[in-house]
Amino acid sequence: MNSTNTSFLDRFSPYLLLVLAACFWGGNFNIARAFNTEIPPMALSFWRWTVAGLILLPFVWQPMRAQWSSFKQHFSLVLALGILGVTGFNTLVYLGLQTTTATNGVLMQSVNPIFIIALSSLLLGEFATKRQWLGIILSLLGVLVILIQGKLANLLKLDFHAGDLIILLAVLDWALYTVLLRKLPNELKGLPILGYTIVIGVLGILPLYLTEIILTSRLMPINWISISSVLYVAIFPSILSYLFWNHGTQKIGANRAGQFAHVVPISGILIAVLLLGEQLHLYHLLGILLVVAGIVLANYRQKTTTLPK
Repeated sequence: MNSTNTSFLDRFSPYLLLVLAACFWGGNFNIARAFNTEIPPMALSFWRWTVAGLILLPFVWQPMRAQWSSFKQHFSLVLALGILGVTGFNTLVYLGLQTTTATNGVLMQSVNPIFIIALSSLLLGEFATKRQWLGIILSLLGVLVILIQGKLANLLKLDFHAGDLIILLAVLDWALYTVLLRKLPNELKGLPILGYTIVIGVLGILPLYLTEIILTSRLMPINWISISSVLYVAIFPSILSYLFWNHGTQKIGANRAGQFAHVVPISGILIAVLLLGEQLHLYHLLGILLVVAGIVLANYRQKTTTLPK
């Protein structure tokens, strides 16, 4: 691959990179929900990606210039990735978290592998094996154990909101983004695609941000909460998570990478325990064990069936 950062990431296991990406996104859900009264959703989305773009600019400018001809050749694909991965996904997540809980938000993320497998079948001709489906079911069971706190009676008490449908649309959006990544040519992988998608994504978010200001008159306050929140979501869930997720997906395939969406709720819970002082219970450990077992099962000696061309 031509990008320097891609060569650097080749030194690490794609599975480790996917786990780290999911962990950073778990923190993103916590921050978006914790400070939703402080920071308007479109403001957080716009400044998250604007700051991420400014941080990346010295590193992505030259690779983007070098691959300009390839960008023009694959413009429609890169445009779709920018709108889906930056504008659409983040806008829907932050809007959804205005009217639902962080717990419900990460619950919706657990459906991601199913959407990815369905879209992979339709768009790439890649079909999941029985082992993959068993892994998905096992991981979903682990997430469910945590959500109902190990008690079946709590299943009837789960409360869903209008924001849950918006989060579900975000999950479908992300699944399509993940599948389309497989269509990228090698020369655009790594820094070039991240740079191009951020530029496209920010341009897509800008009119939504301006509309939010006009309709609600809400501005993001300049204080330690907003600054630290924007810096976190710009560096970790944006720059690092997208680099790690893109690289991992291109290495092991969309179906297998999709299993790591189950790490998002687990990381969100662990962050709440470590930083917010919430208690860790036995059902947490059981759920984590089931999620890990499902991921291992789905990825162990995985073979992908492809339609004949």
